[in-house]
Amino acid sequence: MTNTDLKALELLFQRPLEPVFTTRDSGKTVLELPDSFYTDRYRNDTETVGNRFSKDVDLKIPVQELATIPNLDFTKKLGPKHQFSLFNDRHREIASQLITLFMGAPNLRQFVSLSVYTKDRVNPVLFQYAYAVAIAHRPDTREVPITNISQVFPSNFVEPSVFRDARQEASVIGDSGERVHVDIPRNYTASDREDEQRLAYFREDIGVNSHHWHWHLVYPTTGPMEVVNKDRRGELFYYMHHQILARYNVERFCNNLKRVQPLNNLRVEIPEGYFPKILSSVNNRTYPARVSNQLLRDVDREDANIEISEVERWRDRVLAAIDQGYVEDASGNRTQLDDVRGIDILGNMIEASPVLSINNNFYGNLHNQGHNIISFAHDPDARHLEEFGVMGDVTTAMRDPVFYRWHGFIDSVFNKFKARLEPYNASHLNFDGVTVDYIEAKIGKSNTKANTLLTYWQKSSADLAAGLDFGPSADGNIFASFTHLQNAPFTYTFNVTNNGAKRTGTCRIFICPKVDERNQPLRLEDQRLLAIEMDKFTVDLVPGVNTIRRQSTESSVAIPFERSFRPVGADYQPKAADELARFRFCGCGWPQHLLLPKGNAQGMLFDLFVMISDYTQDSVQQPNTPNDACSTAYSFCGLKDKLYPDRRTMGFPFDRRLPNANLTELVGAFGNMAKTDLRIVFNDRVIDKA
Repeated sequence: MTNTDLKALELLFQRPLEPVFTTRDSGKTVLELPDSFYTDRYRNDTETVGNRFSKDVDLKIPVQELATIPNLDFTKKLGPKHQFSLFNDRHREIASQLITLFMGAPNLRQFVSLSVYTKDRVNPVLFQYAYAVAIAHRPDTREVPITNISQVFPSNFVEPSVFRDARQEASVIGDSGERVHVDIPRNYTASDREDEQRLAYFREDIGVNSHHWHWHLVYPTTGPMEVVNKDRRGELFYYMHHQILARYNVERFCNNLKRVQPLNNLRVEIPEGYFPKILSSVNNRTYPARVSNQLLRDVDREDANIEISEVERWRDRVLAAIDQGYVEDASGNRTQLDDVRGIDILGNMIEASPVLSINNNFYGNLHNQGHNIISFAHDPDARHLEEFGVMGDVTTAMRDPVFYRWHGFIDSVFNKFKARLEPYNASHLNFDGVTVDYIEAKIGKSNTKANTLLTYWQKSSADLAAGLDFGPSADGNIFASFTHLQNAPFTYTFNVTNNGAKRTGTCRIFICPKVDERNQPLRLEDQRLLAIEMDKFTVDLVPGVNTIRRQSTESSVAIPFERSFRPVGADYQPKAADELARFRFCGCGWPQHLLLPKGNAQGMLFDLFVMISDYTQDSVQQPNTPNDACSTAYSFCGLKDKLYPDRRTMGFPFDRRLPNANLTELVGAFGNMAKTDLRIVFNDRVIDKA
């Protein structure tokens, strides 16, 4: 790969709505196109526009002619100003063909040319999705950083008036070093008369919504099999969303709200309204709102026809399969839903991936079509020519309170399957000769109390320059400031006694809420379903006492703030090779600033649970593929081009029923487990990020 190839591929993430021949990289770089690459609108003006945008640039990158001009007629079903949805069957099929086209480019130089040629001829969001999937999966683009979606299409994440202020600042103040940061307002979607607004800091967090998009980028449902058919993909769909739901429910407890009520009936009114107040990048319209007490209806639109009764049939068939303990393919062959592969089969079937579902025609498309019905609630037959609401877009769906109700139902289906499995017993849970003697979590400062952790508000900034199309050619950056939850970094310290020879274990850390929103104690079964995975890592145990220390910033669940909101451009990339590799690849993961639940001012009590399991039962024989620099968030995102690095089912030991009446009894029965009270204190003040 040449430096210009790498640069050209990076530039295609910038200014996604502008023609590909305009300047990028803060006006420093331009792509020089063959005449055949210009669209019909500019074909007669190639010299004029080429000369205009190539003046005063530092770098001109020539783009090679294509050996074969692709036929892009299949993309025309999705117009350039229409919204693109991964939940829509027609859109997914178009994306699948485009991903296949990109993956089939014979070499890197031709992939650059194909991408440049395609960009201005297809829907911009479709292009960015299919292009990013190809970048993430082609072996020759391992070194290309995928720009965070919040910086490609910032209007999907930020209140619209911010862009007027940002463009004004960039137009008036030429030197980016003198520009002031533009403030993104807090709590702009509803007032405190709406109880659900207490969770806006979680639902509307830029990092949370970016993670959801990036996860679906890494795990697409359609495309070439080498892109779609990843190890334990269906199980990961279940577990990642299960953990989001557990975290959301715990956040509700922190804010004196009860658990989410699963949306298991699509024929009753939805009391939760949502008015998103964000713009669609492609058509500059606001995402439509859903009023309170909205009734869902069958969807009858040109590109989406869904009957509620059909979704109900799929639901009943999936539930019947769980009750029977097996699924049937199109030929009537049965596959048992066992404790190893059952959850993976169900995940691919429910989401659903048409190429991985065991019988897509029969079991249907439950999860995605539920999203679609809800997203068109305001205009189900297109009589008002409105596009879908935020539930129709993976970059915005998590903003809506009903997302968690719909996924509460989807999670209840998976939990029904898990409840059929036998409870874990000593053969699964024990690690003979290993005892966890002491556990604590402590903030780093010397005068802090063990097992008391702190959350607070933090004001941080993100660069919007890359996504501000048709604005000032803007040398430099345009920063927007926003306020988000943050936690003080802390250290786990565990003392573990190994009464045997040297061996390896897997350390599994969870926190479980002790009480609900009414301060009532939770049963073990409730704690199990609300258990939040905090970290997972291997430990080498020498004979005798071992002291294990682990920083909260090393979590296997989360990625640091800088990877969620990294600035665009070479000036901001690390110089060290290992850091550069992490910077490029690690876009998938829960945001580190939301690793801890908010807690409350009095200090919300949790059980900090630690288990050391037997690595001989956990280890996975990995294929001989290159090590990926990014393994930090593997609990949610797996490992690139490798098997999921834990043989146990995801969420172990809380993914199945447990043999004891309460958590105290459980840790009392097994020496390789321990728990202690953990208090999370919320400090309601805003601190500027250093």
